[in-house]
Amino acid sequence: MSSRLQAARRSWKLCAAIALTSTAVAALTARLDALDVLGLHDADQSMYDRGLARFTLRPQRSPDVVIVEVDDRTLQLMSSTLALRNKYGSWPYVRIAWLDLAEHLTAEGARAIVLDFTFDEPADTTYDTLLGDGLARGHLPVYAGVATYPPPVGLRLPKVEPRNPFPSEIAAPAPAPEAADGEFVETPAVAKLSDEQTALALAFPVVAEGGLRLPELRREPDREGKPRMAEPVPPIATILPALAGAGLVEPEADSDGKMRRTRFAYTDGVNAFVTLSVAAAADLLHAREVRLSPGRLQLGDRTIPINQDGSAEIDYGGSLDARFQRFTFFDVLNDRNRKAEHQPPYLPPGSFKDKVVLVGGFAPGLADLKATPFSPLVPGVVKHAAELDSLLHGRFIVQARPVVSVGLALLVAVLSAVLVLGARNIFVEIAWPLVLYAGFFVVSGLILVTARVHVDAAMGMAAGILSSLASIAANHLFANRERERMKQMFGRYLSPAVVEQLADQPDLPKLTGEALEITAFFSDIRGFSTFSEKYKDDPRGLVQILNTYLTRVSAALLQHGACLDKYIGDAVVCIFGAPVRHPDHALRACRGALAARAEVDRIRAEFREKGLPDVYTRIGVNTAVMFVGNVGSEQLFNYTAIGDGMNLAARLEGANKSYETAIMIGERTWELARDFIEVRELDRVRVAGKTEPVTVYELLCLKDQLPEAKRKVVRFYEAALAHYREARFDDALQLLGQALAVQEDDGPSRLLAARCRKYRDQPTVSPFDPVTSLEK
Repeated sequence: MSSRLQAARRSWKLCAAIALTSTAVAALTARLDALDVLGLHDADQSMYDRGLARFTLRPQRSPDVVIVEVDDRTLQLMSSTLALRNKYGSWPYVRIAWLDLAEHLTAEGARAIVLDFTFDEPADTTYDTLLGDGLARGHLPVYAGVATYPPPVGLRLPKVEPRNPFPSEIAAPAPAPEAADGEFVETPAVAKLSDEQTALALAFPVVAEGGLRLPELRREPDREGKPRMAEPVPPIATILPALAGAGLVEPEADSDGKMRRTRFAYTDGVNAFVTLSVAAAADLLHAREVRLSPGRLQLGDRTIPINQDGSAEIDYGGSLDARFQRFTFFDVLNDRNRKAEHQPPYLPPGSFKDKVVLVGGFAPGLADLKATPFSPLVPGVVKHAAELDSLLHGRFIVQARPVVSVGLALLVAVLSAVLVLGARNIFVEIAWPLVLYAGFFVVSGLILVTARVHVDAAMGMAAGILSSLASIAANHLFANRERERMKQMFGRYLSPAVVEQLADQPDLPKLTGEALEITAFFSDIRGFSTFSEKYKDDPRGLVQILNTYLTRVSAALLQHGACLDKYIGDAVVCIFGAPVRHPDHALRACRGALAARAEVDRIRAEFREKGLPDVYTRIGVNTAVMFVGNVGSEQLFNYTAIGDGMNLAARLEGANKSYETAIMIGERTWELARDFIEVRELDRVRVAGKTEPVTVYELLCLKDQLPEAKRKVVRFYEAALAHYREARFDDALQLLGQALAVQEDDGPSRLLAARCRKYRDQPTVSPFDPVTSLEK
C-alpha cells in the first residue's frame, strides 16, 4: 500500500485536476437548473426530505399554536346533529358559524385566530354582515387568507402607503340600531370598499434591504401565451375591514409538488403582500413592518436567520400529529352550545388559553391536501402552522452558504481522487461511492436536524462520484497497454479485422421500436425473500432451486409463443404478440399463464416431497398498446416493451395478494380472449396516477373446464359484487355467505365480505365509491 500511496503523491497534479474539474461540474449542474443533467436538484431534495424525516427523532409539540380542523368527522357530525344542522346548514356553513367559533375561542382565552380560508365569495348578505360586525366588535384578532389569480378575477390595486395598525388600534363599528317590536328591518346593503381601501387592507409595509428584491406573485399565461401577473383576491367587503390582517395562502410548492420553503413577502410590482403567517406573527410580535435583507428577517425586536435570497426552509419539526395539538371544528362549536346550555364541555379546560388557533380544511373533499417532507398528503394548513410557530420562536432551516457547499464538495473530490488513484483496487472502486452516499446522508441529515442548516449534499456526493469515476478511468487507461500487447500477440494468428473485433466491442444496432398492441405477463413467487433468506448460507442451493423453477416456467410459456423479456430475481417477465405478430396474443398469454400455473403446481409437489420451499406463484396479465423494441443504451439493451400497460400487468400480479388469487388479467385481455376462457369479474380498480378505473378479472381456466362447484361460487360472487356497487351491503353479504359455504377458502369472497362489513358499519358522508385504488 505504501508504494501505491507514493504513486498517488507523484500524481498530485492529476488528483488536483480531477478534483477541481469534478467539483466545477457538480457545482454548475447543482446551481444552474438549465445545466442539471445529473439531476442534482432532485437528488438534493430527496436527500433533504429523507434526512429530515429520518433524523427528527423527538418532535417538540408547539406550545403556542394549535389547530382546529374541518375534517370528515366534522362534516358528518355537523350534518347528523340536528341543532347544529339547523343553525349552520351543511358545508360550506353559514358564516355565523365562524363568528360563533371566534366568540367561543375568545371566551376560552385564545390569543388570535388564523383562518386558512379566503372568504372571497359572498354568501348570504345578512350573515356576511353579521360576521363582519361581530369580528370587528370582538376583542380577539382574526386573520384570513388571500388567494391570487390573474385579472379579471384578481384585483389590480393602486399603489398605497401601507401601514400595520395593531388590532387594538382598529376602531370597532357602531352597532346597528335595533328595531322596535313589530318594526320591519331591511336587510343591510352590501358593503363596498374602494380599491384604495382594499389596497390599504391587504398591502403590508415591507422593507427590502441589501439589494434583496421581493419575488413577484406567480405569473400565468393569457390566451396568447403571454405571462401576466397574478393579483390578490380580497375577502368580501363586509369581512375585510373587520379582520386584524390578511395574508397570502399560496402553497409555494417546489417543482415536485412538495412544500419545503417559503418566501415571506411578495410584490405585484406595485404593492407588497405578506404571507398569512407573517401577517399574524407581525401583530403577535408587535412589528409595524417587515424588514428583509440577505440572511435576515426582522419582525419588531425579533431577528430571524433566513436564506440569502430572502426565503427559508420550513421547520416542520416532525409529523403533524407530533408537532401540533389538534381539535375538530365540530367539537369547538359543540362545546360552545354545551356551555350556553350550562353543560360540561367535551374539550379539556384551558385547551385554547394563550394559544394561536389555526383553522383549516382537513377533509379530502375540501381539496386542500398537500405534500411535505414528512407526508405525501397533509392539509395545507400545516404549512402556515409550522411557519407561524417558527416565526414566534425564531427558527427556520437555512441553506448553507454556497462557498461552504462548494468547499465541502472539493474536499470530498480530492479525497476520492487520492483514494481511488492510490488504492487501484476494484473493491475500493465499487465500495467508495456507496460509502459516499451513506456518509453524506447521515452527516447532512444530522446537520439539518441539529443545526437547522441545509448543506447541499447532492453536490458534494456528485463531486465525489465524478472524481471517483474519472480516477477509475485514469486507472483503466493502463489497461490499454495490455490490449496493445494482446493485439501484437494474436496478430500473427488472426487477421487484423478479427483482432480488432476481439480487442474492441462491435457496434451495436441502432435503438428502434414501434407501438403495438401486445399482452404483458408478470409472475412472482410468494414469499421468495423470506425463503431465500434461509439459504443465505447455501447460495448454491438457492440458485439451483431458482434455476429449476425459471427453466420449467419459461418452457411452459415459450410453448405458447412467449418472448422472454427478463428475469428479475424470481420474477418472470415476458410479452406475447412481439416480435412474432400473433393476432391471438391475448389468448396465448392466458393459455401460457394457465400452463405456467399448472407447471408450478407440479414443481410445488416435487419440492414438497424433497423438503424444499414452496414456490406458489402469482401472475398478472394485461393487454395494451405499448412501445416495443430494443430499449437501453449503447452499452446494454434488450428487446422489451414499455408503457402503462406493462405497469398495470405488474400491478395486477401484486394485487393477487389482496384478493388471494393466482392469475389476474386486465379488461382488454378479457375482451380479446373472452370466448375461450372462464373468468370471474373481481373488481373495478384505479391505478395510482390514473383517474379512469378499469375492470380486472380472475383467470380460472379455459372454456368449459370450470367445475360446477366453482361455477356456483363465481355466480354468487358476481351477484354480490353488483349489490356491493349499489351499496346494498347486507344483500351482498348474504350472497357471499352462500359462496363461502360452497368454498370456504375463496379469497375474493372473503375480501369483498370484509369490505361490505366495513362500509356497512362505518358509512361515509360522501357518495359511496365502489372503485378500489391499487397503490402498489
